[in-house]
Amino acid sequence: MDAIVADVHASWPIYASIPFIAALIGYVTKRVAIEMMFRPLDFVGIEPYLGWQGVLPANAHRMATIATETLTRNLVDPREIFARLDPEQIAKEIEGPLLDAVDEVIREVMEQYQPQLWEMLPTRAQRMLLARVQAQAPRAIAKMMRQVSDNIEDVFDLKHMVVTNLVRDKALLNRLIRDISRPEMTFIARSGIYFGFALGLVQLAVWTLTHEPLVMPIFGFLIGWVTDWLALKMIFLPREPRKFFGVFTWQGVFQKRRDQVAADYGDMIAAEVITVPRIVEAVLTGPKSDRLFALIQREVQRTVDAQAGIIKPFVVAAVGTNRFQEMKATVAQKAMERVPATVHHAEDYAVGALDVRNTIVERMRRLNRFEFEQLLRPAFRQDEWKLIAVGAIIGGLVGELQVLLMLH
Repeated sequence: MDAIVADVHASWPIYASIPFIAALIGYVTKRVAIEMMFRPLDFVGIEPYLGWQGVLPANAHRMATIATETLTRNLVDPREIFARLDPEQIAKEIEGPLLDAVDEVIREVMEQYQPQLWEMLPTRAQRMLLARVQAQAPRAIAKMMRQVSDNIEDVFDLKHMVVTNLVRDKALLNRLIRDISRPEMTFIARSGIYFGFALGLVQLAVWTLTHEPLVMPIFGFLIGWVTDWLALKMIFLPREPRKFFGVFTWQGVFQKRRDQVAADYGDMIAAEVITVPRIVEAVLTGPKSDRLFALIQREVQRTVDAQAGIIKPFVVAAVGTNRFQEMKATVAQKAMERVPATVHHAEDYAVGALDVRNTIVERMRRLNRFEFEQLLRPAFRQDEWKLIAVGAIIGGLVGELQVLLMLH
């Protein structure tokens, strides 16, 4: 015992440094684990095994699918939110650009298929045709909007839209997880300091009694492994407040922030995921877009037939029945091409009417503890063992370095 006391007295700075180095190991391994979840966005190294890609970007499709399942199953019902749109109000919001588009489309098509006939028509006849079609256009738009709203699942696939955008934009997927879990990430990093220091005290006692060189790398390994594992568990568990040792009460960090998480998640989804431009893009280019095009084509052709009575006989006689049908199809195609720019003018109204943000916040607050946990838990569960293992390896290497420094 006297020898131990003498050695501690002679080398007290080294002994004193052990728990602090352990705390540093705990912190560094947590920061590395956090960064490895999100970075790099693309694989760096020699594919397929010698290198690394962030856990979330590497599993983007799976992570996006899980997030979308939770979103569409518990938070957002496309039929419900689209029913909030007033077709007449949509038509009113886009009336100006819609009338301009009608004018452009009719002139372009007539000049494309029968320029001479169009030029031969009296100006009054041209204006009469344009005015009649323009007068019916808002009603046709309102009618189509009602049909789309009543059959939204036939023309719009919310799951496909969200998954496609999150997989295509891995940085957005990272932000979706990282932004709502920032306090949890901070907790993980700080917990490494506290847990590491506590284990470092045990490490100090064992080293003092044994001076066994293997103590440092073994404890370094354990600090990296145990503190990573424990921190990840403490984020989510226990789901309800629970008293430990009759002294302190603990509840998973993520569970305690339920209201704030709901607000942050709602803001993020409404601002970057379920947005009007993304919805329009998905409706026009998604897997069900052909059904929307068929709907638009049918309504446009019906409007043209109903309002072109004054010149239809002349056009049919000049170009033939088949050619006239082709003209109507071209009108529908050009109308479809102008949809994004035209609908943009109703974006402010649509954002307020859909009310995606408040809908998500309200529904999230109704989730049970397990359902709420699934918003974030899969991001940590995926390849969790790799993150813990890397932390353990780093801890072991730092422990080995400690040995070399202490022996010299």
